[in-house]
Amino acid sequence: MKTNIINRAFIGVILIPLMFVTCKIQAPYQKDENTNLPDSFTESTDTINSSQIKWDEYFNDPLLISLIDTALINNQELNIILMEIEIAQNEIRIRKGEYLPFIGVNAGVGVEKVGRYTSQGANDANTEIAPGREFPEPLGDLLLAANVSWEIDIWKKLRNAKKAAFTRFLGTVEGKNFMVTNLISEIAETYYELLAYDNQLVILNQNIQLQTDAFEIMKLQKQSAKITQLPVNRFEALILNSKSMIPIIQQKIVETENKINFLVGRFPQPVERNSLSFIDFNPTVVNVGVPSQLLANRPDIKEAEFELAANKLDVQVARVQFYPSLGISSNIGLQAFNPAYWIKAPESILFSLLGDITAPLINRNAIKANFNTASAKQVQAVYEYEQTILNAIVEVSNQVAKIDNLGKSFDLKKQEVDVLTQSTAIANNLFKSARADYMEVLMTQKETLESRFDLIETKMEQLNAWVKVYQTLGGGWK
Repeated sequence: MKTNIINRAFIGVILIPLMFVTCKIQAPYQKDENTNLPDSFTESTDTINSSQIKWDEYFNDPLLISLIDTALINNQELNIILMEIEIAQNEIRIRKGEYLPFIGVNAGVGVEKVGRYTSQGANDANTEIAPGREFPEPLGDLLLAANVSWEIDIWKKLRNAKKAAFTRFLGTVEGKNFMVTNLISEIAETYYELLAYDNQLVILNQNIQLQTDAFEIMKLQKQSAKITQLPVNRFEALILNSKSMIPIIQQKIVETENKINFLVGRFPQPVERNSLSFIDFNPTVVNVGVPSQLLANRPDIKEAEFELAANKLDVQVARVQFYPSLGISSNIGLQAFNPAYWIKAPESILFSLLGDITAPLINRNAIKANFNTASAKQVQAVYEYEQTILNAIVEVSNQVAKIDNLGKSFDLKKQEVDVLTQSTAIANNLFKSARADYMEVLMTQKETLESRFDLIETKMEQLNAWVKVYQTLGGGWK
């Protein structure tokens, strides 16, 4: 009868916290993270995707490929992320070790002298370890034992924590891949920006030569009293204005070179490049595929997906904090006041075995707060996952439209440059024969220079859009 009462009380101790959990704890907020994606980016539904092309095949400039190769080895930010991956791997080992038994060895040496007129001292005084031999005083204590402790993972709390750590490790790997795509894209964009500045410098020098030729003609006409000093001064000022732009472009070249040097992890130095074919370079046609392919190709989407899965596991771990936990601990070893007695078994052998169940009953606010925080982070991860997908689709759509529109703009700009270049030649010939005013020559040369600069700017934006669409599709990390 007494045994039944004890058993019922024991069961009640276990069930009471479970009843509290059932009555008080609500399930975490569930939101469907399966976002309905559009069928296509354009009218075409072709599933061919340029992100599957390796970056060293997508960019066919050997000098650019060499820079990217160097950056993938030396870039400090990328190496920092690699260390984060190693940290995440160690977190997995930590979590895995928590649900395995902890085994340790304990060795101790001590000495003790208790008062004779105490219960222990009086008992020792009346005890003989052998006929005619009393306990030594002071009394030594020599201990050598193994101890084992183990929390039985009955609710999968520790295993889910390990799974969450492993999932975050996979997310860290995807974060590294996302960093690689961004790094490749940034180097390529900066490289084409550098080529644009080189071409601007060449055009500026060519234009200064044309202006100088016209200026020499004007000085001759001034000497022969055909024109006044006014057009001579106007043209001289125009030449000086053009020359003042040279150091500004040269400074941009230096800063752009150093940006590339920083990305590849080296000190300032000239960047080898080929700028001659910049205007005539035609990028390959980009196939964007369908939006659903972004889920597999974009590392940032995969990283957000892993973070969402890890947060779901965190909620499960936080929930079982309300449940009872079962632990087992044991010790076994040898203990005596003299090592000579260690060999006397079983008298010198010590052992213990303890099983304990603990459960929160009062003041569970901290556990509730932890559970609510985990639930809120899970919902936050859902929104971040959806936002990442939405951002990816918007980025691709923008770049696809940008490539198309910049291609049209470049063709029109090129026609404009051709027309103005012809106009400059005509104006110069008419001016030599005194059939055109100097203002016509001045304005035509100025418009031609501006249009050629605009053409280079448009080409640079076109190439950067070509680079960017490859990045937004998830290319470069494979």
